[in-house]
Amino acid sequence: MKNARSSDPANNQPVHKIRHGAVSASIWRTETEKGPVFNVTFQRSYKDGDEWKNTVSFGRNNLLVIGLMAARAFEWIANQSQARKR
Repeated sequence: MKNARSSDPANNQPVHKIRHGAVSASIWRTETEKGPVFNVTFQRSYKDGDEWKNTVSFGRNNLLVIGLMAARAFEWIANQSQARKR
């Protein structure tokens, strides 16, 4: 897992990434007038011959992993909000 980083639109990188096997969740931060907003995207990596590719399509065996990663992403975002309030 990567540590939190401040958002920088120039590098367009997630502020946090959660990975389990071939499935990953990326947490993105956008600054707004009301403060930061976080969004989460999920993807699955797979190998096509010698080339690695990504997809946003998930099979039955990935769904539980996605659910658990969504819960972890939710907790991470909640912790960021709590840290801002201190």
